[in-house]
Amino acid sequence: MPPGAYLAISLAALVCGYLLYGRLMVRLMRPDNARPTPACTMADGVDYVKMPAKSVFLIQLLNIAGIGPVYGPILGALYGPWALVWIVLGSIFAGGVHDYFSGMLSVRRGGLSLPDVVGDHLGTSMRRFMQVFSLVVVLLVGVVFVTGPARLLSDMTTIPVMTWVVVIFAYYFLATILPIDVVIGRVYPIFAGSLLVMAVGLTAALFVEGHATGAPPAWTAPPADLPMWPLLFITIACGAISGFHATQSPLMARCLPDERSGLPVFYGAMIAEGALALIWATLGMALYPDPAKLQAAIAAGGPGKVVNDVSPELMGPVGGILAILGVIVLPITSGDTAFRSARLTIADVLGIAQRERHRRLLIAVPLFALGATLSQVNFEVIWRYFGWANQVLATLVLWTAAAFLARGGMFHWPASLPASFMTAVCATYICHARIGLNLSLAVSSWMGGAVAVLTLALFLSRCRRKA
Repeated sequence: MPPGAYLAISLAALVCGYLLYGRLMVRLMRPDNARPTPACTMADGVDYVKMPAKSVFLIQLLNIAGIGPVYGPILGALYGPWALVWIVLGSIFAGGVHDYFSGMLSVRRGGLSLPDVVGDHLGTSMRRFMQVFSLVVVLLVGVVFVTGPARLLSDMTTIPVMTWVVVIFAYYFLATILPIDVVIGRVYPIFAGSLLVMAVGLTAALFVEGHATGAPPAWTAPPADLPMWPLLFITIACGAISGFHATQSPLMARCLPDERSGLPVFYGAMIAEGALALIWATLGMALYPDPAKLQAAIAAGGPGKVVNDVSPELMGPVGGILAILGVIVLPITSGDTAFRSARLTIADVLGIAQRERHRRLLIAVPLFALGATLSQVNFEVIWRYFGWANQVLATLVLWTAAAFLARGGMFHWPASLPASFMTAVCATYICHARIGLNLSLAVSSWMGGAVAVLTLALFLSRCRRKA
């Protein structure tokens, strides 16, 4: 089957998933527009600012995207059409559920940050753990999304990397302390619209140039050192499910105009990101004849090289530059909200109101001093754990959603099943990976499955005791 057919079927499946499975999310959460949102009851002109649902959706899309739906799917394309299957199923049944409940549970808790949402349903110990864990995740994202875009911009210009690092940090600082509708609320919808136009342009060029309708590529098994289980489910994160999203959802929970807007804003943004991931995974498959050629391109310059090669080929020099600039915008528009999320998380933990500017500076100045220091440190070893830590965070949020549903006497399986699956993924990965226990894949898979089964059994036993 030609690559274009895979893409068309996958996009149609995403739309159907939103329309059908999204209804189940609404039935479970029971949003009520008569119940005022934090943007209405706690408006402070800084973080709690009521905005139109369309703007909140576009901001949420950029908040969660980063380079995840580009770089991850390009790496995932090594697995051929199976990457598309995971993106579709992950977005509908795991990532969409994760994002919707992380956002709506924050709405119901006055827009509080992720640690408080998790602590409400998984206990005080988990709250304390998440206060540290989620803060480390967003800080790592914020720092990496300074250095990464700075290198890309330096490659396109004659300006040194360090100059771009300073410029990006300065922008991040302003976006972190200024009211959300001053910078983010005005610029993000424009950037998000440009991102969607870029995606449509690349897709159209894929068909016009004949790559989408040509003969199916000779796509065999992925390289031997890249087992599909569990690596595919760690590699493609933001395009299917990502714990980082849950750290960003509270930002928009404080801006949501009404509860029924939560479905398009949170679940819908995940589906839209899944569509972006499908496009880039298809580009990786369509423009390289086999996994070995794609792996060679990645080895020569990472996923960024694939972006630099594919974009001009499909859209010409000018269109290619615009497409590459779109990829640069993605990490920048997640990096600034990562730091903003870190500020709000710290403020919630310490109980520091953020209406006054000097209180925001009290947190932001040392936070950025730490970020600037980390940007000069080679923390490559730490970053190797990020993919796994990110999915662990997503798993904990799914278990939080399952606990919320079970506590309310509702149907918890839409959350507990993907939570169990992701538990198996994370446990298997850390047992098998060289950065973990370095066990054989067979042994690691049995251990991962056992951890998932035991976790689900513990969850069900607690549900029965509370019934």
